[in-house]
Amino acid sequence: MDVTSDAGAPWLVVGLGNPGPEYAMNRHNVGFMVADLLAERVGGKFKRAGKAQTLVVEGRIGPPGPGSRRVVVAKPMSYMNLSGGPVNALRDFYKVPVANIVAVHDELDIDYGVLRLKLGGGDNGHNGLKSMTKVMGSDYHRVRFGIGRPPGRMQVADFVLKDFAAAERKELGYFVDRAADAVECLVIDGLERAQSTYNS
Repeated sequence: MDVTSDAGAPWLVVGLGNPGPEYAMNRHNVGFMVADLLAERVGGKFKRAGKAQTLVVEGRIGPPGPGSRRVVVAKPMSYMNLSGGPVNALRDFYKVPVANIVAVHDELDIDYGVLRLKLGGGDNGHNGLKSMTKVMGSDYHRVRFGIGRPPGRMQVADFVLKDFAAAERKELGYFVDRAADAVECLVIDGLERAQSTYNS
C-alpha cells in the first residue's frame, strides 16, 4: 500500500462524526465541526459523493499558485463505527495515497481544546479510527482534538455522545478554528512544521 505523500495527489481531510441533528453538538462530532469550517474556507458547499455514503467539498487551500494544495473535505454519513468503508471509497475515487489522508477526531486522553498531530499509530479505542484502520491500514495522519476524560463514573460512551458543556462552548469556536488552521498547516507545510506549531 502506498504510504508516501504525493505532492501532485489531492489531500483527503475526513472529519469524523455521526450524521443527524441530534448529534451535531456532541463531543464525538468535533471532526464534523472542523470539516464544516474548512468547507467554508475553501468556499464550497457539501454535496453527496456519487454512491458513497459521504458528503464532500472540493477546493484548494493555501496561497494562490503552486503553493496551494487540492483538497477534498469529507464527512462520512455512515455512523462513526462504519466510517472506514465510505472513506476508502473516496480514497479509491480520488486516487489519494494513504499518507495524504487526514482524520480529524475527538480524543479522550488529551485535555479539552489541546491538539496533537501525528502520522499512524493505534486507534486508542476510537471507533471511527478503528474502522478506517481496518480497511486501509494505520498510516494516515490524525489531528486529535482533546475532549478530556468523563467526570466521575460517567461511561465513555455517554460522555462522547453528550453536547459540549456550557463552559466548553465558550471556547469551542476558537479551538475548532485552531484545529482547522492545524489541518491547513499540515497539508501545506508538512507534519513536522504543523506539530511544532500546534502540538501544545
